[in-house]
Amino acid sequence: MPKRRSKLEIVLGVLSVVADGSDKPTHIMYAMNMSWNPTQKILSNLVELGLLEVEYSEGRGRSKRRYMITEKGIKIIDYYDNASNIMPIEKLCFGE
Repeated sequence: MPKRRSKLEIVLGVLSVVADGSDKPTHIMYAMNMSWNPTQKILSNLVELGLLEVEYSEGRGRSKRRYMITEKGIKIIDYYDNASNIMPIEKLCFGE
């Protein structure tokens, strides 16, 4: 049975996907292999925390959203990348 992702893994994944250029909500959703409602909640929370910014533009009669990573979001990714280089969690065994 596949291991479930932690909230931290999901947040870091979303930040990384946006940093890599996926800026539309549906692209982020598919890249993270998530459903719509959890994706919307996570994006909203990350904007609220200042890790992502949202830009609205008009197109064909409706507003479109695009997400961009902030400097704070980039620092979070870098922090966890550095921490995982120092202590790779995947190599630790907890009696599985």
